[in-house]
Amino acid sequence: MNTIIIDDEPLAREGLELYLQKLPNINLVGQFANALAANDLIAKDGVDLILLDIEMSGINGMDFIRTLKKQPMIIMTTAYPEYALEGFELDVIDYLIKPIRLERFIKAVNKAQEIYSLKNAAPAAVESIESDFIYIKSERKFIRLFYKDILYIRGMKDYVMIYTTDNKKLMTAMNLGTITKQLPPEIFVRVSKSHLININFIDAVETDLIQLAGEEIPLGRTYRERFVENYIKKNLIGR
Repeated sequence: MNTIIIDDEPLAREGLELYLQKLPNINLVGQFANALAANDLIAKDGVDLILLDIEMSGINGMDFIRTLKKQPMIIMTTAYPEYALEGFELDVIDYLIKPIRLERFIKAVNKAQEIYSLKNAAPAAVESIESDFIYIKSERKFIRLFYKDILYIRGMKDYVMIYTTDNKKLMTAMNLGTITKQLPPEIFVRVSKSHLININFIDAVETDLIQLAGEEIPLGRTYRERFVENYIKKNLIGR
């Protein structure tokens, strides 16, 4: 998996490189002190994963993501936690706060490697959607997924990843908007640019996060008001 580091701090780049050396199947193809210096390499489709800082000279990390016509997988590496929600709304894989612990870094890169492997395998396809289940075609067979077994669905440009209660992950060549329109809105609700969740698995709701079956799902600003009005307030016990 071709990887680059973009960070204006030499020590930060050195630390990330040392971490990457501990992981298999990672090919570090470049290090850059600013985002624009990496632009040509990214444009040539030579990069699968970017470890990207936010506050840098020139263009900051968030604005740089918005300039990309074809976005590789991105893991944010930053000292600024306040950008986390914005980052997830820009489809980043993970968001790491400096100083970055090795175990947390490994978890983030493993997530990227898993997505990379699934993208390069033969994708599944949603073949049909019925009253309480969907069929996924994968590896020359049809897999039935009941709505009650789907935790959430994450969108990644032209693909979605379906996460299930038995820890299955199925990638499908379909964008999140398309599958959202086909699933029942009384069960599945869009809560961010990248996430569609099964409301039956919600554990708790914070200002910008939803705790769902042990996962933290970002609650996007543009989706928050409708979500709270339709799914929280109408079920809220009053005094």
